Amino acid sequence: MSVSEYFSKDYGQARKRFIDASKQAGAAMSSYQCPSAGPDGEVLTTDVAWHGEPDAERVLVTISATHGAEGFCGSGVQIGWLDSGLYQERPDGIALLQIHAINPHGFAWLRRVTEDNIDLNRNFVDHSGPYPENSAYDELAEVICPTSWDDATIADTHKTLRAYADSHGEKALQSAISGGQYSHADGLFFGGNSVAWSQNILMEVLSGKLSGAKQVAVIDYHTGLGPRGHGERICCHSPESNDLKRAMDWYDEDVTSPLLGTSSSVELHGVNVFGMEKCLPGADLTVVALEYGTQSSPEVNLALRADNWLHLHGDPMSKKGREIKQQIRDAFYQDADDWKSAIWARAVETQKMAFRGLSEG
Repeated sequence: MSVSEYFSKDYGQARKRFIDASKQAGAAMSSYQCPSAGPDGEVLTTDVAWHGEPDAERVLVTISATHGAEGFCGSGVQIGWLDSGLYQERPDGIALLQIHAINPHGFAWLRRVTEDNIDLNRNFVDHSGPYPENSAYDELAEVICPTSWDDATIADTHKTLRAYADSHGEKALQSAISGGQYSHADGLFFGGNSVAWSQNILMEVLSGKLSGAKQVAVIDYHTGLGPRGHGERICCHSPESNDLKRAMDWYDEDVTSPLLGTSSSVELHGVNVFGMEKCLPGADLTVVALEYGTQSSPEVNLALRADNWLHLHGDPMSKKGREIKQQIRDAFYQDADDWKSAIWARAVETQKMAFRGLSEG
């Protein structure tokens, strides 16, 4: 089987292939049904596979579809790890926990967000308040997410956003749009005003499966940022923490940190690392997001803005709706052999390095 064949055409195929491959590999399986249905009314689930002894103290966790439409990448890696037979090379004493489609709604609907328009990777904040502020997003909210979507509107809003970048800098614009916001429930990168279903499931899985773990490595698969095909290992642990130091050691210094300004990502509010640290206080955590580039940032942001307009004001089944859905798919999944090969090679390298780090303690 070629590398390209590990990647599925849609959520439904990915789900079936992951479940079948996991059973074939002898994994212990569990599934969690999402409260929303798919585009054709189909059941949506997060599926979990455990490989190894149930009481393993050292565990590698892989996660796909934190940002739903990005799930093609992580799912392809998870399925490929099984179909290729690499799962058989798992070191003694170390377990593998694969969490497939943690945001199944976004994966099935080709949306980055959950069924509540929540960016799951901005949802891990204290919802008792107060929320982090993002005054720049407040200022630009109507420009980022206009109520109409045509060539004239796109050109006008692009001009305004470019003017903001010229005045404040590219990073300031990136932070304004993608850093996370909690005041515009119908906007982009909305972190939510309550705990999302997907967060509850992730915390339930981790606390239930890893209650006795002492060493936990996590690789969370993402797409849409950085050079095309390059997998950037982004670590959001505190710069002063042993966790970041350990990540740098395990991955041969090939790790970036938004908090140190070395990453293509800006500092983000409410990322899942914060939830994991609270959920597993007794374990040494080494968490990286493996972020693969697809298109340029302006193209990706344009696709996100178009998709937001479509689900608020448009018809996903219309010609324009189908075009926007293809646009969002292309922004987060490059259906090309060279891209898939690059994703696979970097993923295999990273997961093997994580196993090595866990083995060495």
